[in-house]
This record gives sequence, structure tokens and C-alpha cells, in this order.
Amino acid sequence: MSKHTMDVDEVNEYNDNVHDRNESLLEMDPTVHMCFESMVEARKFYTNYAIRCGFAVRTRTSKKDKDNNVYYLRIVCSRKGKYVSSVKPVVKTLPSQTNQCLAGITIAKKDDKWFIRTVVLDHNHDLCPNNSNLFAANRKLSMQAKHTLEVNHDAGVRLNKSFLSIVNDVGGYQNMDFVEWDARNYIVQHKRSLCKDGDGQALLRYFSSMKETNNEFLYDIALDEGNKICSVFWVDARSRAACEEFGDVVSFDTTYLTNKYDMPFAPFVGVNHHGHSILLGCGLLSSEDTVSFVWLFQCWLRCMRNKSLEGIITDQCRAMANAIEQVFPNTRHRWCLWHILKKFPEKFHDYRNNVAIKSELHALIYDCGCPTEFENGWEELLTKHGMEENEWLCNLYEERHKWVPCYLKNKFWAGMSTTQRSEGINAFFDGFINSTTTLQQFVVQYDNAIRVKA
Repeated sequence: MSKHTMDVDEVNEYNDNVHDRNESLLEMDPTVHMCFESMVEARKFYTNYAIRCGFAVRTRTSKKDKDNNVYYLRIVCSRKGKYVSSVKPVVKTLPSQTNQCLAGITIAKKDDKWFIRTVVLDHNHDLCPNNSNLFAANRKLSMQAKHTLEVNHDAGVRLNKSFLSIVNDVGGYQNMDFVEWDARNYIVQHKRSLCKDGDGQALLRYFSSMKETNNEFLYDIALDEGNKICSVFWVDARSRAACEEFGDVVSFDTTYLTNKYDMPFAPFVGVNHHGHSILLGCGLLSSEDTVSFVWLFQCWLRCMRNKSLEGIITDQCRAMANAIEQVFPNTRHRWCLWHILKKFPEKFHDYRNNVAIKSELHALIYDCGCPTEFENGWEELLTKHGMEENEWLCNLYEERHKWVPCYLKNKFWAGMSTTQRSEGINAFFDGFINSTTTLQQFVVQYDNAIRVKA
């Protein structure tokens, strides 16, 4: 393990030329005491270094001051983690597994500058510099590519044809910084842009009028690079008051898509002292990625006077998990048990005795009284049915503390173990909202629905 540092003369020379180093940064390795103008610049530097060396990065830890501003960040190799799959690499369908890699840097803010505090450069796995630009964390669409995709989409050109034209423009697949799936995601987000037919402006006017009526009504809006509204969040006075009493544990789900732009409706749902579901805020997202969820969670936290959650229940969405780790680092995260159990028929379809496996797993999950009993039973079950190398089960077992009841029973969860409270709220809105509902109409109907429910 190597930790690189610079001597005093090198540090001074580096920092004296901090404004003229854009080109030199492309060739430098991270070292302790390196100085950056902003957190964004520091992250960009380390991401570029990762692409050049052949790995991907992610944020592992962040710390905020009393004003909710980040002052410390730990950025690590994407293969940092505890789980190493028992499946041989040559037969894995998802080879990018965590591997307890220790490589990474920490950066901290001091006197309006950002400094690298620690550096670990050595990895315990092979690097892939020739393909690193296509790792999920490193992929990006240029402004030119986005413009090409938008123009072609609006002209009715099929997406695969647009993607091939971009490939030809850059001289082949080896020069691409993204894959076709990224292009599809971008077009979906483009289609969900709210500023169409004046809908965005109408939404802003409605929010403004609500704010004038009640100062406790709060909202936030995210804009894309073209200054179009791409995501919104709002919370009324009743929800803010309810959160003070019942906001310790929430259910969060984004499966509801009923509106004109097929945008996921993202409600925060709690439980009151009567056992009834209550809304604690909600949003509409243009994309279900980590960045969008981080933005939404930060909005909710800020509107709820930075009251930290004790627990949150979601499905197994990786983007949600990443966002929760960043915004709610001290919050217990529980997976919806119903979503996991629903996948059993699909995952065990190829096993001859799949009915017996499902029955035994159900009994093991619900009947075990302690973690030791569950772990012993899990090992026996996998050995009995020859499933020791089932990757889905191995991954599920590594995260057992998030979904197995015996690991969670001594914590407060407000009586919830699934996200069905969220889905119940979604079903309630069906009488007020349909596939032609605009965003401004959606918010108005949301308010009408809440009045009926109250």
C-alpha cells in the first residue's frame, strides 16, 4: 500500500500554479496536500486519474457542517467493499464485484480551498485503462452527443441509428465515452422535460401562489443544462407538522408513473399514532439515478429542518442506496421484504425442486429467532440444494441485515417491513390522476386528494 506525499517545495510550486494547471493535472497522480479551488474540481481530478489508470470511483463518506455544507469527502475505488463472490470470474455475468480494495483519497475544505488529506494508490485487483472510460461511474455524454440525440429524436430518427451516427463521428466504439443504454436513458429524461407547452411555467405559478397563501409550503426545482425543469419537490404545512411527530421512519417508493410525462412519483410516507399512512412530502423525478435521488433527499431533509431519519424502507434500487448513504449516513436502511419474496419464482425457475426451495426459504426467513440460527439454516439450505454459487443468493446474504426480520426486530420501524404503505398512497391517487395529467394539474390534484383524505 503506497501513500504519496509531496515535499514542501513541490507543494508550494504546485499551489502557486493552481490556476494554470489544467493540462498538467491530466498527467499527475494524486498526492497529499494538493490544493483545489472547489470540491467539484477535486472530484474531477481524481475521476480523470481513475479513467487514465483503469478503475472507477464512488463517494464512500461525506461530512457536513451545521449549515449542511459538505466539508469532507472520501472518494474510493468502486471495488471498495466487503463481499467477494465465490463464483469464478470466468462464469460471472456481473464481473465488477467489490473486492475490499483500499485505493482512494480523502479531501477536506480549509480556508475556502480543498486539500487532499490522504492518498492510497495501490489496488488489489487488475486495472483496465483501455476500457475504464466505459465503466458505469465514468461514462458521460458530451454536449454535442446530447444535442445530436435530441435533434434526431425530435425528427423521429430511431435511437440505435442516432447512436451509430455518433460512433461514426468519433471514429469507432473505442473512442466512445458512453454506451447505447446511456443514450436511451438520456432520451427518456429528455422526453420527461417539464417545460413543454407552458407546463413548467404553470407549475411555477402554482407553487408561487401556494407559497403566498401559506409560508410553510415549500418547494424546490432542479434544472437541467438547458435550464429546463427536470425534477420537482414540494411539501405542505400539514406534512411538515406531521414530520415533527411521525417522521422517524419513512417508506419510499418510485413505482408510480401516472402523469403526462411518465415521471416517477416519489412520496415519503410515514405512519401516525393511529396506524394510518401519512404523506411527508413528495417529488417528481425525470431520472431514477443517484444524482436525482441525492437531490430529492437533500430537499426533503432541508424542508424538514434537517431532522435525521431513524429508518427508511425502499426496494433494492442501487441508486437509492447510494443516495441514502450520502444524504442519510446514520440512517438504518431496510429493504422491502415483499419485493424480495416476489423475485423467488423467477430466481428459482431453473431448479427442479424450486417449490421446496421457496417454501424452505420462507420458513427460514420468518421463523428464525436470531441471526446465528438464520446463518446456520441458510448454509444448510444452500448446501442441500446445491446453490452455494447462486450469485443472487450470495449477494442477498451479504445484505441480510437489511431485510431478514431477525436482524431488524430490535429496531423501531413503525410497524413497517415493506413499501406497501407507499403503494397504498399511490393507489389512492388513482381516482384523481391519469396518464394525461400535466405537472401543474398533478400538483393541484395532489392537494385535492389530500383534502379528501384528511
